[in-house]
Amino acid sequence: MESKSTLPDWASKPCIMGIDEAGRGPVLGPMVYGCLYCARSYEKTLSTLNFADSKTLKEEKRENLFENLKANELLGWAVDVIDPRELSAKMLKKIKINLNEISHDSASGLVTRVLNMGVFLTEVYVDTVGDPEKYRIKLSERFPSIKFVVAKKADSLYPVVSGASIVAKVTRDRALLDWVLDETAENMTRNFGSGYPGDPETKAWLEQHQHSVFGFPTLVRFSWGTCTAYSKNMVEVVWESDKTEEDGSSSSSGKRQLKLSSFGVTTSKRKNEEEIESSGKSRCKFFQARKLEQLANF
Repeated sequence: MESKSTLPDWASKPCIMGIDEAGRGPVLGPMVYGCLYCARSYEKTLSTLNFADSKTLKEEKRENLFENLKANELLGWAVDVIDPRELSAKMLKKIKINLNEISHDSASGLVTRVLNMGVFLTEVYVDTVGDPEKYRIKLSERFPSIKFVVAKKADSLYPVVSGASIVAKVTRDRALLDWVLDETAENMTRNFGSGYPGDPETKAWLEQHQHSVFGFPTLVRFSWGTCTAYSKNMVEVVWESDKTEEDGSSSSSGKRQLKLSSFGVTTSKRKNEEEIESSGKSRCKFFQARKLEQLANF
């Protein structure tokens, strides 16, 4: 039961939930947070369903267990699939959000979602990210009515977290299997291996799929340190500086912005557009923020 408009009777009784993630380390694809919940009275039966840390199970076994739990009316589950573009954008924004914070927010979001469905959560077990006690306090302050147990290797200690681990892992595996590449360049392949930075097949795929101007396909978490090694092959682009607004001075470095046409990128041209290069002079932030441009003709 992923979500239903009418909750089963057991959901109104004290329930437990487990939370775990899959895909925290890879340089490719989404990170997925999954949860599994059930009535507290079902906890002993849960331990007989052969759930285990998904990393210790073969793919076929994980798939079978996932199908079994989906068919079990006494279990509920949910996932949060975090796109690689979202991960990179948050980690590289001006006020950065690190991976631990993203993970904490995702776990909290799952708790909130299940509570909003009307499930009577009383205990939540979480595989830790960062310091377990600090994480537990953070969750307890946000959800004071719930008892939280946060532990390392929780996916091998608590069957309800083991089940969540399977939900997250199978969801991520299927997301990668069905991933549709947005890019339409020639010679794009799906032979990207496991997606982990140390995988030779993944490294080879990154090497073959980098673009000197546009970087990597959207499947790639370009904020990962793994991608930094490829930056030497990228074109340096000098953008208009905001320094003018900040201190009243203008750039005098003499650097000029490279033209995309020099690297085989074709664009629609307005009058003499290809001959225009950045002067380094900035426009007022008021106009920049509102994307206002000067008009020569009305």
